[in-house]
Amino acid sequence: MTEYTEDGRVINESGIEIKPVYGPEDVAAGSGLDMLGEPGEYPFTRGIHREMYRKRPWTMRQYAGFGNPSDTNQRFKYLIDNGQTGLNVAFDLPTQIGLDSDDPLAVGEVGRVGMAIDSLRDFEIAFGGIDLEKITVSLTINGSAAIAIAMYLAMAEKRGYNINMLRGTAQNDILKEFIGRGTWIFPVEPSVKLVCDTIEYCAEHAPKYSPVSVCGYHIRESGANPVQEIAYAFCIAKAYADETLKRGLKIDEFAGRLSYNLNIFGNLFEQVAKFRAARGLWAKIVKEEYGATDPKSMWLRMIAGGGGGGLTSEQPELNIVRGAYYALISALSGTQTMALCSYDEAYTIPTEYSARISLRTMQLLTDEMGLCDTVDPLAGSYYVETLTNEMRSEIERIMAETDAAGGIVQMVSTGEIQSGVSAQAYEMQKDLQSGKFRKVGVNRHRIDEEEREVEFHSYREEDAQLQIESLNQVRSERHASLVEQSLARVKRDADAGKNVMPAIMDAVKAYATVGEITNKLVESYGRYQEPIRF
Repeated sequence: MTEYTEDGRVINESGIEIKPVYGPEDVAAGSGLDMLGEPGEYPFTRGIHREMYRKRPWTMRQYAGFGNPSDTNQRFKYLIDNGQTGLNVAFDLPTQIGLDSDDPLAVGEVGRVGMAIDSLRDFEIAFGGIDLEKITVSLTINGSAAIAIAMYLAMAEKRGYNINMLRGTAQNDILKEFIGRGTWIFPVEPSVKLVCDTIEYCAEHAPKYSPVSVCGYHIRESGANPVQEIAYAFCIAKAYADETLKRGLKIDEFAGRLSYNLNIFGNLFEQVAKFRAARGLWAKIVKEEYGATDPKSMWLRMIAGGGGGGLTSEQPELNIVRGAYYALISALSGTQTMALCSYDEAYTIPTEYSARISLRTMQLLTDEMGLCDTVDPLAGSYYVETLTNEMRSEIERIMAETDAAGGIVQMVSTGEIQSGVSAQAYEMQKDLQSGKFRKVGVNRHRIDEEEREVEFHSYREEDAQLQIESLNQVRSERHASLVEQSLARVKRDADAGKNVMPAIMDAVKAYATVGEITNKLVESYGRYQEPIRF
């Protein structure tokens, strides 16, 4: 939210005052061009590859998933047939919080906001007929991410893929769940342990797979400003790295597979500067603080697309225009992967039609708009370089404040971060209602719209029932004693503080369910009780 004061000043959402005109003296007043470098070279401010999109355009990875695995498989194939180059999987709420589809707590939610998953068979159905070497898959799941990663790897292995070479990503950022979304299961410390279990396991068995995508995206959607988004994301990434290093791994063994999911909505130049600042700062942190020597360990690899928080249900067609600008920002920022929210996503699961418009928007940028012609086209702008330096300085300041207050893990455990971000979201909502936060179609340039029919994604109870029937069939066909043995090992390894990923792999291969595995982990780790702060 850019603030326009009565005395004529302009202050961006990150709290940086914007001058009417910028010159070389403004760049020099900051850190100059010391952190600029060349594309593909440390500190990677201008991009992690030398030729960037001239060599390979960004991966187009729309967020998709609903109903049962068969429904979702059809949508996946539709998007791939229309030119999508990666998959970004949405899971339903029961799966996200470790419930089977026939759990009483799952009633009415099976397949509602994403794909329902109960066992390895569901992964086999969802990705049937999809070449996992040509189409990389991102699993947007956190609380039960260790189980989902195991199912994905087991499915790929069963289909004959060498998981040592398999690429893909899991979101698996549980600390941001405590801050933003709330699909946690276990207390904070064992939750962080599980994330590190996946990092350690993948470093050994699936070294090209990215087991964590640190999500500033959801922290931003929850009320954080752009510099807080990056600062908290970096604090979270460092927390995971610190815990993983305690296990004896070296930074170059896993840092190159950490990735980021970052948000775009708001001021174009603030967003571009945010990403350029973040890329250089992350490289500096990994090299200077952690001693990495492999340049790939220093890369900030990111998916960046339109933030859903920027969309409106009022005049929803305007979201098509917003999406185009978000895509432009993403491309100018040097992202590796792009995902755009569809125009109807403010109020429903996207239709095939709206998803195709978002996909075509990204394709327009690659084929018609010249965004792939040169690397970092805004480099050298006095404004952009000054703002990049200022954003970097603000990110460092917030990270230092977080460390001084006890660190991100402690602040999440006590609810301090959540409380601060929620308070900011409340103030932003008040500013939206008052008109201080300018939003076209909401508090500016409103129109009295006629009553009209809005197409909502229909929730079909029969899909949920089919999923439950499939689950019961799996239970009747699997080898019961193998399931019992594998679940006992999950509990035993969890109690002993071991890395539970090998045990979870055995369990999913025996067709143990998400709920069964989760319950064994709960018996050992307990359940999270959210601290309430006012």
